[in-house]
Amino acid sequence: MTLVTLSPADTRTAIDAGARLIDIRGADEHARERIPGALNIPLDRLGDLPRDGRPVVFHCRSGMRTAANASQLGAAAGGAPAYILGGGIAAWRQAGQPIIADRSQPLEIMRQVQITAGVLVVSGVVLGTFVAPGFFGLSAVVGAGLMFAGATGWCGMANLLRVMPWNRRAAA
Repeated sequence: MTLVTLSPADTRTAIDAGARLIDIRGADEHARERIPGALNIPLDRLGDLPRDGRPVVFHCRSGMRTAANASQLGAAAGGAPAYILGGGIAAWRQAGQPIIADRSQPLEIMRQVQITAGVLVVSGVVLGTFVAPGFFGLSAVVGAGLMFAGATGWCGMANLLRVMPWNRRAAA
């Protein structure tokens, strides 16, 4: 199913006319930055979407997730008119539309994984070069973990970071 893509201005008009705005990002992303009034229903919980016939506008961070999952989103709308906010919350912000940003919330888990993996790989290379060649193994283990996460969808580093003290606020 192909969903019609709306500009931020057209999305504002649709919301003002009664459309429901649905943020399909994870709860951690939504807690850090969101469009006022958006209902957070991540992709894995689309079955929780109220089916009351109201038009629905889906959004993510950049529009990539919504575009990639358009058929699933259209089906979740249950026959109601469904649209995608083109460019996601980034385009919304760039168009001067209001957002709620809470920088006291932790960074999104996947950004934390990227930062941690990068630090570990660079550390392994630097330590392997200047201290002992065995430290190159650290980079290899991180690389293998990332390949495993990509192949299976299960990321041990993300699960570990999720239970760290600084991330407990987003889950609450």
